[in-house]
Amino acid sequence: MQTVLIVGAGKGGTALLENLYNTKMIRIIAVIDINPSAPGRLLAKKLNIPDDDDWRNYLSDKIDIVVEATGNEKVFQAIREVRGKRTVVIPSSVAHVTAQLMEEKEELISKLRDESYKHDLIFNSTHDGMIVVNQDCEIILFNKSAEKITEIPKAEAIGRHIDKVIPLSRLPGVLSSRKIEVNQELLLHNGKKIITTRIPMINESGILFGAFAVFKEITEVVTLAAEITNLMEIHTMLEAVIQSSDDAISVVDEQGRGIIINPAYTRITGLTEEEVIGKPADVDISEGESMHMQVLTTRRPVRGFKLKVGPNKRDVVVNVAPIIVEGKLKGSVAVIHDMSEIRTLTNELHRARQIIRTLEAKYSFEDIIAISEEMKVAIEQAKLGAKTPATVLLRGESGTGKELFAHAIHNASDRKFNKFVRVNCAALSESLLESELFGYEEGAFSGAKRGGKRGLFEEANNGSIFLDEIGELSANTQAKLLRVLQENEIVRVGGTKSITINVRVIAATNVNLEKAISTGAFREDLYYRLNRMPIHIPPLRMRKQDITELSHHLLHKINQDYGRKIEGLTPEAIDYLMLYDWPGNVRELENVLGRAVIFMNSNEFFIDIKHIQSLSTINNPEPSNGTQVVIEKDQPLSEMVEIFEAKAIKEVLDRHDGNKTITAKSLGISLRSLYYKLEKYNLANSGMQ
Repeated sequence: MQTVLIVGAGKGGTALLENLYNTKMIRIIAVIDINPSAPGRLLAKKLNIPDDDDWRNYLSDKIDIVVEATGNEKVFQAIREVRGKRTVVIPSSVAHVTAQLMEEKEELISKLRDESYKHDLIFNSTHDGMIVVNQDCEIILFNKSAEKITEIPKAEAIGRHIDKVIPLSRLPGVLSSRKIEVNQELLLHNGKKIITTRIPMINESGILFGAFAVFKEITEVVTLAAEITNLMEIHTMLEAVIQSSDDAISVVDEQGRGIIINPAYTRITGLTEEEVIGKPADVDISEGESMHMQVLTTRRPVRGFKLKVGPNKRDVVVNVAPIIVEGKLKGSVAVIHDMSEIRTLTNELHRARQIIRTLEAKYSFEDIIAISEEMKVAIEQAKLGAKTPATVLLRGESGTGKELFAHAIHNASDRKFNKFVRVNCAALSESLLESELFGYEEGAFSGAKRGGKRGLFEEANNGSIFLDEIGELSANTQAKLLRVLQENEIVRVGGTKSITINVRVIAATNVNLEKAISTGAFREDLYYRLNRMPIHIPPLRMRKQDITELSHHLLHKINQDYGRKIEGLTPEAIDYLMLYDWPGNVRELENVLGRAVIFMNSNEFFIDIKHIQSLSTINNPEPSNGTQVVIEKDQPLSEMVEIFEAKAIKEVLDRHDGNKTITAKSLGISLRSLYYKLEKYNLANSGMQ
């Protein structure tokens, strides 16, 4: 079955639609015209064929043939430029011109016999040049096509002797001999070669009253013949495509008897033409019912129906559509896909996705759970940082989700379509880390690859690189990293040539860099380069409001990993989790929930306190010591929490003599978050700073 797109729904396009729609081997995808009231579009609606005003919405590699029927050369060229390699673009003039010429010639002969007064209309509507002379060889009719071909205006030709207009004309000889001259070549004065037929005009009484010539440029005739040949070749090609298609194709008539199958059908079902052609549509069904018969009954297509076909009971998926011609059901066509091939492709797609995941950032800000104000502030800062090219420094304890933030920042930036490279600076030795980050030249050290090797900074060019555990870098590597941040260039190990790069650096650490600077373990100048956009990710103990949502989010992931269907946690279990300070942060919470799920019985669907009390490191949890809240009367929990938070902040602020920077670090929150809370609890004027 060949797919055809018709562009142009005027008279020619409508005629093509009517002719092609009756062809069983062709399926018309859509009819396109900028005029919604074009006759072809109206007919397409009646035939249940899609219609539109833009052919670009339908042109794809799945289209076999595009028929351009607008007559607009720009449209024809535009379609040719964007078509697929297997798509054939043909002008509609082949069928249109042939049909029109025959109609116009028959009309001309009829008009000349019976309605001579209409000769001007007939002559000027044909594409053939026509000249009529009287018995004195004077031109009495000279149509527009004759003007175009001879390049002589009609006003200069009418009334003049034919020899004065076309010196080599044979019309005077036809008048003398009264004989017809058919398909004679003639070279005009303008250099055009024509084929002409000359006919004497004799009435019923045998009286000669003139002669006329009908002529056409040879180039136009040659073009027409070539187009007809092309159409025949396309028809042959359509047959060949159906027979060579890798998809199995089965066509039945309106009675449900098989009329067409292709070799792919035989390969998949194991049935030959002798076993299918002329037989009922369900002859190939091993298990299930015939979708051909269902479609013939309902006149509606069926998509993605699973069946077993043939003697080997092959698993297949079928798409079946009715064949409707001028509103009449003529049969149905089925495309059959082998499920084993689909499974193979699915497995390959899955493997490809796994490979892609190792090359790109997997998470976005939507994957970060944030109910607490502290976490929301961190996310807002990260979103702001993602929109700039500035280096981002993620600070927080181990297990707080720094890598998750790095993924999200990359995916929210304008570099998201380029590589995201992750490096754990603590996992590699100094020499290996340096060669991995910056690459090396051939012969740089023993065992170096021939031709050298690109480093991770080069791999991440135009993308992002995530340097985790940045505080573990050696002094030498720190110096090289500083050069990257300052100059945007690297030098490979063993090399001297600078390589310019464009990489967004996202660094992360769980160590106190300020203390490392004071001890000389970390360069101060590198610290200022990295600390341009610091983001403090609060520990889980500072955002316990997130524990409920985090637990459900982690439980969904654990269910997928372990093949379980645990629905959630009981309120008692949530309360129990809220009592613990979580030194291991979110990573520890995931560990506790994962172990609980592993040891739960198959008939248990909710994690209860008993599952985590005996498995986790939460032994006899007690509320953390700190500022005490005296409950003087019944109060909502939210008010008690705010009172506690306000008193805690004031105490820490007073302890540090009003230094807000040290207070924020002591509380494990960002300075921006501290200012927000000071304003909220009217503590903005507390302290000295």
